[in-house]
Amino acid sequence: MNELPKNAFHQRPDLHVETEGEFAGWRTWTRDSFETHNGPFWHRMDENGRVQCAFRVEKKHLNGMRNVHGGCFMSFADYCLFAIASSVLEGPGVTVSFACEFLDAAREGELVECEGEITRAGGSLIFLRGVLKSGERSLFTFSGTIKRVKWKKPSGTSAVAT
Repeated sequence: MNELPKNAFHQRPDLHVETEGEFAGWRTWTRDSFETHNGPFWHRMDENGRVQCAFRVEKKHLNGMRNVHGGCFMSFADYCLFAIASSVLEGPGVTVSFACEFLDAAREGELVECEGEITRAGGSLIFLRGVLKSGERSLFTFSGTIKRVKWKKPSGTSAVAT
């Protein structure tokens, strides 16, 4: 259990495996400073080979109504796209499309989990969909498309695909 395919994180030296607490054994990426700041978001593979993603709602995730901020759900769902696609992505990619629906609110202390799947993986595009839940309660549905990109070495101030 919890072992990802050897090709799942090709060129991902920033993979961190948690050793303590609730998410011991779960993984996260440390290169993306936005996700690191807004998370922590976690993923692992279950005994059936499906990627699971989760985060525990903290005060910093809340909006003025004390519910999880919509942008937090969207950021976590984008993280989930890449975790779910990891076994077929085999390198860097970028989100080229993302759609979502807000169904219910989550509050501080809740565990938010993602169930998702790859609906198609072609030569350059990977199509995915998922749902964020707290227990049996559906909170947020999403779909997205990742484009595989060629790895580019950083040069000066130009951007690098993630």
